[in-house]
Amino acid sequence: MRRGASGWGLWRAGPRHKALAGRAARQADSAIRKKSKNMFKESESIEFKKSTAELKEAVVSISTILNKHGRGEVYFGIKDDGVVIGQTVGRSTIKEVTQAIVDNLEPKIYPKIEERKIEGKHCIVVEFHGLNSPYFAYGRAYMRVGESDKQLSAQEIENQIVRKKRLLWESEISDKKLKDINTVAVKEYMRKANAAKRINFKYTNVKQTLKKLGLLHGEKLTKAAEVLFCDDNPMEIQAAVFAGTDKITFLDIRKFKGNIFNLREQAEAYVKEHIKWRADMSESRRKEIPEIPVRAFSEAIGNSLCHRDYSNPKGNEVAVFKDRVEIYNPGLFPEELAPEDFIKGEGYSILRNPLIAETLYKSEDIEKWASGLKRIYEECEANQVKVEFKRVKTGFVVSFHRPKWEEGEGINEGVNEGVNSLIEHIRSNPGQRVPHFEKALKVPQKTLERWINKLRREDKIEFKGSPKSGGYWIKS
Repeated sequence: MRRGASGWGLWRAGPRHKALAGRAARQADSAIRKKSKNMFKESESIEFKKSTAELKEAVVSISTILNKHGRGEVYFGIKDDGVVIGQTVGRSTIKEVTQAIVDNLEPKIYPKIEERKIEGKHCIVVEFHGLNSPYFAYGRAYMRVGESDKQLSAQEIENQIVRKKRLLWESEISDKKLKDINTVAVKEYMRKANAAKRINFKYTNVKQTLKKLGLLHGEKLTKAAEVLFCDDNPMEIQAAVFAGTDKITFLDIRKFKGNIFNLREQAEAYVKEHIKWRADMSESRRKEIPEIPVRAFSEAIGNSLCHRDYSNPKGNEVAVFKDRVEIYNPGLFPEELAPEDFIKGEGYSILRNPLIAETLYKSEDIEKWASGLKRIYEECEANQVKVEFKRVKTGFVVSFHRPKWEEGEGINEGVNEGVNSLIEHIRSNPGQRVPHFEKALKVPQKTLERWINKLRREDKIEFKGSPKSGGYWIKS
């Protein structure tokens, strides 16, 4: 190997090495072709398409395979006889395949779609599964018979529905074990449920508690138990603050993980931190008023976690725009109803996750009888805040319009006045704790905790000493 002027030079193969390399390549290619003859063969759960020109036929095939087997694969770039011919994959090809499946298949599924090299050629592979048969493609239902797609008659569809034993996502068995459960979260849940008098038994241990709550399948955890009480689970909330009224420029972005209760707490704190607050000094004790009622967005966040579609890998979202705050839930609103029905009190409860909903109801984290949207609407109306409930293609959005406060009226223009007074007080009285600040500044504990969290994130103060006797200091 020869050293070049700017790094290692290229190694040049001689005629003999080229011949050996060529022979090895031909042997390898021959072996792949031989293997592919056995490997690439259509079946009742595998479908080949020459290219995405056959995208509509592929969507039909996905529905037929789901109706027969519940899972399968579709390959673009392979002929019916298993010969790999490849597929042109442009910048928007994957998006077009995704869009065709999402828009034209009911109930909706969320397949894994990726570009994959097969025999050196670019192909697209779609892997999918679903439990909610019958599935309809372009308004019609089909069934896989051998390697063909057969349209179902009305009677056949009815028979399939009658035979179907639907397995809800939340009732499926989780891979998590009892040791993965957050014991503190279970104890806190039981404290709230007992205080609400919606549970007539006390906490003994994790296993017995989950069993009485119906969150075990035999000795194993259900997926409902996983998202409710395991900190390590697939759920997440994406939160962001945007500079304007669209999602082009963001000022802050976070990703929250944890169990349902922890996620709700983190999301609520995020909204509280990034909306405006104003101070009401008309009474002897300072009172802070948010631009959007806390009870309203807390209810929206709780509902979005309870009623989301857990089979959809997309996370919940909290978006703070210049003119509004949106809470997004990846769960479609019932088609036969409108949000206005619930606001009027005429809607009836359709629970996507009844086990999760029942658990949250017992601890008063949500209410039953389809009252959530009505309470959000009434809370906003009482505070003269406009709220909208919007259906979108992939879920449901609650949009709170931010009032146009006078410049300097909000405390974010806002919290700055109070935060600055806290900094000055800590500078003059180092080593003090929240109870001292509460008395000295006449500010509620929760407000002080929010200010302290803000200052710690900005690296302006620090806590020194033990949790019992320590206090806050200005960070040098």
